Amino acid sequence: MTARTAGLPAAVPVRDTGPAPRVGIVMITRDRRERLLATLERVTRLPEEPPVVVVDNGSSDGTADAVRARFPAVRVLTPGRNLGAVGRTYGAAVLGTPLVAFSDDDSWWEPGALTRAAEVFAAHPRLGLAAAATLVGPDAVPDPLNAVLAASPLGREPDLPGPSVLGFLGCAAVARRDAFLAAGGYHPVLHFGAEETLLALDLEAAGWGVAYCPALVARHQPDGAGGAPRPGRAARVRRNVLLTAWLRRPLRHAAAHTLRLALDGRTDPEARLALAQAVRRLPAALARRRPLPPAVEARVRALEAGP
Repeated sequence: MTARTAGLPAAVPVRDTGPAPRVGIVMITRDRRERLLATLERVTRLPEEPPVVVVDNGSSDGTADAVRARFPAVRVLTPGRNLGAVGRTYGAAVLGTPLVAFSDDDSWWEPGALTRAAEVFAAHPRLGLAAAATLVGPDAVPDPLNAVLAASPLGREPDLPGPSVLGFLGCAAVARRDAFLAAGGYHPVLHFGAEETLLALDLEAAGWGVAYCPALVARHQPDGAGGAPRPGRAARVRRNVLLTAWLRRPLRHAAAHTLRLALDGRTDPEARLALAQAVRRLPAALARRRPLPPAVEARVRALEAGP
C-alpha cells in the first residue's frame, strides 16, 4: 500500500472460484443508475467472464442496491463519499486479477478485447498500462484521441506493443495491477479532469511503459449530443494541468504555467475559475511534490515540442 492508497476505505479482496481470470474490470459511477445498469448488461455478457467491481462514488439514487439486486455476481463498493478518479484505485485494490481494465458507467469493452489484453501484457513484461482504441456512440465512430495517440512523437520502443504515450482515456485503459497500485493509482489532489496524465508520468518514473495498443477496443457512449463535456469540466481540466505541473514538473515550468493562466484569467472566466480552484489545492500538491526523473522530464518536453 502506498501513501496515496493508505487513506482509502478498507475493503476485502475479491475472491474468485474456479480458474483464475487474468483481467478484472473496475467501473466507477455516481447518480447514473439506469445508465450503469444498461452498461453492466453488456459487461456481464463478455465471453471472458471477468470479475467486475463497481465503485459507487456516493450516489443518492439507489445505485448500489439496484446493482446488487440485478447483478449479484458484481462486487459493489460504497466508500460513502465521492472519491473521484481515486475510486478506480479503490476498486483495483480489491481485485485479485493481475490486470485491471477500467470502464465508466457509459463505457464497456468489445468482446475479445480482454483476452487480447492478457496476451499483450504477457508478451511485454515492461508494459504498465495500455491505452485502448475507443469507438464512440452507437455508430462506433473512432475517438479523435486514437489518431493523436497513434502519432505520438515519442515513437515506439522495441519492448512495447505500440507507440509510447503519456496520456490516455481513463475509461479505455488496461493496467498491470501491481504497477498501478505501486505507482499510487490516481492522485487524490486532482479528483477528476485530465487525471490520466499524472498516472502515466508516475508509471514512467517507476520504469513502466505506457503504450497505445489499438488491438484493444473499448466502446464509449457519453450523454448528450456529440458527447458534450459536463458543466465545469473544462475548468477542472485546466486546474489539473496546472496542479500536475506543480506536482511533477520543474518549478520554473510550474510558475510560468501559473502566470499564463493568471493572464488568461483577465478576460477568460473559465481560466479564473481554474486558477482559483488550483490555488485552493496547491498546498496539498506542494506537500506531495515529487519532480520527475530527468529522463522522464525530457520525454515530456519532447511530447510538448511535437505536433
